[in-house]
Amino acid sequence: MTPSTHAFHLAQLNVATLRHPLDDPRMAPFVEMLDPVNAAADGTPGFVWRLVEEGVGDATGLRPAGEDVIVNLTVWQTQEALWDFTYRSGHLEVMRRRREWFERHVEAHLALWWVPAGHLPTVGEALERLADLRAHGPSPRAFTFASSYTAAETAQHLRAAPPAQSDRRPQHGFPVDTPAG
Repeated sequence: MTPSTHAFHLAQLNVATLRHPLDDPRMAPFVEMLDPVNAAADGTPGFVWRLVEEGVGDATGLRPAGEDVIVNLTVWQTQEALWDFTYRSGHLEVMRRRREWFERHVEAHLALWWVPAGHLPTVGEALERLADLRAHGPSPRAFTFASSYTAAETAQHLRAAPPAQSDRRPQHGFPVDTPAG
């Protein structure tokens, strides 16, 4: 994890429904891009952390959102750092070719949210944020690049919102993650 002086970091989850199994020859170009793109992310200024499967360099074997759905979960120092990596690096080539490998999503497939610096979101937390975005639209709890909120807006929203019965809040004001499954 990259050290940071920021009080909050931006967590990002995106999900993609595979057109074919990863070992299908039609997926070979995508699979070949995984290591270089992940290495580029790891070396990008502002990168903090990414989810990987134990003993593997990526998270494509993890299937918490369905057998044919891969997940990408990362944390960045700023929204600008994530934007630059997504749209101003070699990652853009993957974005341009995504329809070759992934189904078009009819609902939100990307969720962004602010976390206290040092917090690494779980897959369960990330999927809950995506579900919140799908159910309620953009809010300080979960948003997109096109409808973003600042960390300060998120903190203010959480201070103003009455805690739900099941919502345990630590001193930093963000919900405590409860393990999935």
